[in-house]
Amino acid sequence: MKNVFITGGSRGIGKAIAIRLAKEGYNIAVAAKTAQPHPVLKGTIYTAAEEINAAGGNALPLVVDVRSEEMVSNAIKETADTFGGIDIVINNASAINLSGTEALQMKRYDLMHHVNTRGTFLVSKYSIPYLKKSSCPHVLNLSPPLNMSPKWFGVHVAYTMAKYGMSMCVLGMAEEFKRDGIAFNGLWPKTTIATAAIQMVGGDLMMKASRKPEIMAEAAHIILQKESKSCTGNFFIDEDVLLNNGFKAEDLDQFAYAPGQELMPDLFLD
Repeated sequence: MKNVFITGGSRGIGKAIAIRLAKEGYNIAVAAKTAQPHPVLKGTIYTAAEEINAAGGNALPLVVDVRSEEMVSNAIKETADTFGGIDIVINNASAINLSGTEALQMKRYDLMHHVNTRGTFLVSKYSIPYLKKSSCPHVLNLSPPLNMSPKWFGVHVAYTMAKYGMSMCVLGMAEEFKRDGIAFNGLWPKTTIATAAIQMVGGDLMMKASRKPEIMAEAAHIILQKESKSCTGNFFIDEDVLLNNGFKAEDLDQFAYAPGQELMPDLFLD
């Protein structure tokens, strides 16, 4: 039985990962802000918890804003106290705004950096004392491989810096905690994933050119089964993980949001 703490798990990729891990019977703390139904976006921490329990897991819904040090530290302690420890942390919570420098409001800049980079650092920091006690501890950040091509900075430098901050946590913490046997890895999709964020950015056309969140969930599950001491500091791509672990190319068709449509590559991948 493994104990999981996941941020932003009330919908989208986070919820898909939680439900996939629930099928293994895991205990899963769903940490997100959404306690009340959103007027547009479906799902709360409580509806996600119901789905996790129905899938075979044991859910602990927690109202958490990852920008709050007090809320994060209290939630991680409550998770460890409830489940008897923490084995897996998934930093999924993220904010996106693809505006250029002149158009971007500073409150949007602050939101992305506080949620993405600072939130990931904060959750990881408070989880580490518990992870050190686990026999196979993993931290998985939903962040891209570090790609220093000016192409990815010129179009939306603020968002790129915020996501790369999550990736730098992978790079730095993997090295820092190597002796403790804690795995720090990144996971990123080969194609766009059909989530509320993609609907907001690209509408129905981009949704149809995307894959379902379940492909990320399957890849995450595979990574989290690996021995932590020998699997750290990697930036995994979902499609590659599946193809390198028993899936065939045709098996990936099941993850298409609109079968037969040409898929759109995700950001940060050349």
